[in-house]
Amino acid sequence: MGEPTGKYSITMPRDIAEAARARGGPSGLSAYVAAAVARQIERDNLNELIQVAEAEHGPVTDEEIQALREQLHQAHRDGASNGADAA
Repeated sequence: MGEPTGKYSITMPRDIAEAARARGGPSGLSAYVAAAVARQIERDNLNELIQVAEAEHGPVTDEEIQALREQLHQAHRDGASNGADAA
């Protein structure tokens, strides 16, 4: 069974509510809003973690970010080529 739920009243701009309702599809507005709020909480938690890490180790440099991006791209390319070999 899923998580326990509660009923809440929220206020948001009408155009945003209508767009969310349209995108909610069969799951509905509540499921769409719950997923959006869950993603925002994950982002907030990640930002807090980044702040703690930067306070302890200093900010991440643009060069470090670029090096990590290149590693990720290379890993993706390696994974794609390995997947092609297995087919």
